[in-house]
Amino acid sequence: MLASLASVDSTFVTPLHAAVLGLVEGITEYLPISSTGHLIIASALMGLDSPPEQKAAVDAFNIVIQGGAILAVLGLYRQRVWQMILGVLGRDREGLRLAINIIVAFLPAAVLGVLLNDWIDAHLFYAGPVMAALLLGGLFMIGIDYWKVRPEDRLHRPSLPDDFLHLRWHSALFIGLLQCIAMWPGMSRSMMTISGGVLVGLKPKQAAEFSFLLGLPTLGGACVWTLYKDVEGGKPQMFEVIGALPIIVGVVVASVSAGVAVKWLVGFLTRHGLTVFGIYRIVLCAVLGLLWWTGTVSIEPDAVAPTPASEVQP
Repeated sequence: MLASLASVDSTFVTPLHAAVLGLVEGITEYLPISSTGHLIIASALMGLDSPPEQKAAVDAFNIVIQGGAILAVLGLYRQRVWQMILGVLGRDREGLRLAINIIVAFLPAAVLGVLLNDWIDAHLFYAGPVMAALLLGGLFMIGIDYWKVRPEDRLHRPSLPDDFLHLRWHSALFIGLLQCIAMWPGMSRSMMTISGGVLVGLKPKQAAEFSFLLGLPTLGGACVWTLYKDVEGGKPQMFEVIGALPIIVGVVVASVSAGVAVKWLVGFLTRHGLTVFGIYRIVLCAVLGLLWWTGTVSIEPDAVAPTPASEVQP
C-alpha cells in the first residue's frame, strides 16, 4: 500500500497519507523501537520527503501528531492523572509523590531539549547517527534483559516495589536523565525510560506505565515547541502546506492506534521482557541502512540536500 501511495502528487499530504503516518506514530511512539526510524521510512515510501518545504512541514506534522498519543494515555490512565491532580491540590499524598516524580523526571529533557534541539537536528539527524542509535539501543535492551535474569545479580539488585508510586525522587531523576539520551534521533524515548525504570528496580510493566505518564509532559512540550517554531520560523507553516483536515486525521488515528499499542505493550512486557524489541531494532537498523544506501530513503536535516550513499564518489 505504501508503495502505491508514492505515486500520489507529493505536493500535498492527503488524509490517507496522514492516516498512515498517524498509524505508524501511534503504534511506535510507546513501543521501544523508535518512532523516528519508522516515520522516516513511511514518509519516504509515500514520497513525502521532498521538496524541502514539504519535508519540513511533514517533519513538524510527525511531531504534532504525538498529541494523539498523549490523548490515548490521558484516556487509559485518567485515574492516575486525576490522582496527580488531587495530589497537587493537597488531597492525595501518593498522587503528590507521583506528580513530583513525573516533574523531576521531566525537567532534564525540558531544559536540554530547548538548549540542544537545533544542534541535535543539525548534527545528529543523519544516516550514521540514526542507524547507530537503532543498533546501540537494540544491544542495550538485550543487555538489560540479560542482566535482569542473571541469578548471580539478583542478590545485588534493589527489591522491586509493588507500584511506581513508591519510586524515590532520585530514581525518577535517573529515568529523566536517560530520557535525555532519547533526544538522539532513533534512540527512542520509550526505550530509555522503560529501561531506566527496570534499572532502578521497577518491573517492566511498572516501568512502562511510568514511561507512559512521563510522556504526557515530554511529548506535550515537544508538540507545543514544534508549533511555536512552525509559526515563528519564517517559512511556510505546517497548516499552510498540509491543511487542517490531514492534521486532524493524523491525530485521531495516532490516538486510537497508540491506545491499542499501550494496552498490548503492558501485557507483552509482563510475559516476555525487552529482548524481542532489541532484536527488532537491530533488524530495523539493517532495513533502514539498505533503503538509505539505495537512495530510497534520505536522512538529512531539513536545510541539507540529501546525497544517497550510492551516489557518493570514492
